[in-house]
Amino acid sequence: QVQLVESGGGLVQAGGSLRLSCAASGSTFVGIVMGWFRQAPGKEREFVTAISWSGSLTYYADSVKGRFTISRDNAKNTVYLQMNSLKPEDTAVYYCAATRYRVSYSDYANVKKYHYWGQGTQVPVSS
Repeated sequence: QVQLVESGGGLVQAGGSLRLSCAASGSTFVGIVMGWFRQAPGKEREFVTAISWSGSLTYYADSVKGRFTISRDNAKNTVYLQMNSLKPEDTAVYYCAATRYRVSYSDYANVKKYHYWGQGTQVPVSS
């Protein structure tokens, strides 16, 4: 059974920073690509960022480009999301996700390509 467990969420003021972590366990094959998605109240889940197995490829949604940074430590089976210059519109539940198989770079933002999901961590950003 593959499990993804997020941590690091919490209330933060606009302009502040937060670092989310996602620890994967249960399979050595999980996490060919790992990504972060978010879902704000009343909205659909949206792509935030993703990273390849080696870490050499990353992809960001335009809304977070230049403010968020994804990284991973395969030795620890952990992926990180460093969020800087947070805005109230970043308020959402943030989900970690992992693919089961290799996917093309053009599919990094495709929610259907991710087989494993964490339970989510809340990030409220106050104005």
